[in-house]
Amino acid sequence: MSQSPERVVIDTESLVTVAVGNTRTRLGVFAGRELSDPRSLENADAKSLAEAVVELGSREGAVTVIASVNDPVADALEATLRQRLPSPPLRIGRDITIPLAHTLTDASTLGQDRMLNALGASTRARQACVVVDAGTAVTIDYVDADGVFRGGLIAPGLNLMLASLAEHTSALPRLDFERPAPDGGPGGSDTPSAMRLGVSTALRGLVRTAIEQFAIHYDGYPQVIATGGDMGVLEDDGYIEHFVPDLQLIGIHTCCMGALADAEDGDD
Repeated sequence: MSQSPERVVIDTESLVTVAVGNTRTRLGVFAGRELSDPRSLENADAKSLAEAVVELGSREGAVTVIASVNDPVADALEATLRQRLPSPPLRIGRDITIPLAHTLTDASTLGQDRMLNALGASTRARQACVVVDAGTAVTIDYVDADGVFRGGLIAPGLNLMLASLAEHTSALPRLDFERPAPDGGPGGSDTPSAMRLGVSTALRGLVRTAIEQFAIHYDGYPQVIATGGDMGVLEDDGYIEHFVPDLQLIGIHTCCMGALADAEDGDD
C-alpha cells in the first residue's frame, strides 16, 4: 500500500473511524486516544449506515477515515459522504498507509482488517501477540515482539459454517448462529442445537490449536487478543486474555496518529 503523493494532515481531536467489513461496519469517534459512540451497523442497510457516519462526521472539525475489506460498500459510502460531509473522507490504503512490517511472501491480498487489528494489538500490547478476529470469516494472526506481522490462518466464521452445512446437505436446516445454552451439556438436544454446538466447538478448537502452534513455533506464549462480532463465543475459554471489540478502529487511529506525526516532522 502506498501513501498519496499529497501530504495528509489530520486533526485527531475528532477522528471518525469507519471499518467496513464483509457483513457489518463498525464505527466510532476518537477524541485524542479516547473512543466514544462505538456502534455496528449492517452493510445491507446502506441508508442507516450513511446516516450514522454523517451524524458523527458532521461535527465541527471532524475528520472521517474509512478502512475496508468490502470495497463496493465502502465506495458507495464514500460517494455519499463526499456529498454530505464538510470535508471528504480519507481512505486507508489510498490516503493513509498502514505502517506494519511483515514477513509474507505476497501481501498483495492481505486484508486491511487483519493489518489494522495487528497494528492495534501490537501498539497496545507492546509484546508478541495472537489476534483472533471472529467475524464473517475467522482470522488468527501472529505479531512478534517487534511488531512484525508473521502471518496467520483464515477459516469460515460461525454463520458461514452453518450456511455451508445447509447448502451441501439435503436435510440440515438453514440457521443463524445463536450461542448454545451454557448448561445444555456437550451435545445438542435436537438438530439445530447440535449444529450450533458443532460450529462453536469447531471455532474454539481452531483458536486453541492455532495459539498452541504459534507458541511452540515461536518458543514463547504470546498475549491473546480477541475481536469481532462473534468473539463472545470464546469468553468462557481461559486462553483469551483481552476482548477488544474496537481493535480495528484502534488500528485506524494508530495509522492516523502516524500520519499526523509524519506531517509534523515535515513541517520542521
